[in-house]
Amino acid sequence: MGTKHQGSKREQLVLDAFIKLMRASHTIPARHNSKLLEVGLTNGQFGVLEAIYHLGPLNQRTIGQKILTSEGNITFIIDNLVKKSLVTRRQDPEDRRKSIIELTTEGEKFISDYFPTHLKNILHEFEDFTDEELKEFARLAKKAGLSINNID
Repeated sequence: MGTKHQGSKREQLVLDAFIKLMRASHTIPARHNSKLLEVGLTNGQFGVLEAIYHLGPLNQRTIGQKILTSEGNITFIIDNLVKKSLVTRRQDPEDRRKSIIELTTEGEKFISDYFPTHLKNILHEFEDFTDEELKEFARLAKKAGLSINNID
């Protein structure tokens, strides 16, 4: 369902695009999150594991920036991953105020076993897109995300 707003053509187009973007940005992650819950993880926990899996050990602040979460939330997420024995925290030898987060053996096994399923699920989400549509979608999503316009 698009907008029912009776404003200008531009307002209607923008609102319609916004509504579709918001619906997609809620429904796709909802499906993804339900699959993660089946394996006992939140989206944030999986994001941490995936970041470390692909990038290697990282400090806590960098992980928070990569998965777009606040400092307080990243601490909570990592605390829970430590409790699940999926990651360890060690002091950064270059800056004692920072923690380096690493996968445990159990964490490495989990993410290396689960990542192919995760990838299959994402591929399924975008199976109706052509390669050109994916490139255009990625370009437009980046453009929207980097928009310098501020909301008044």
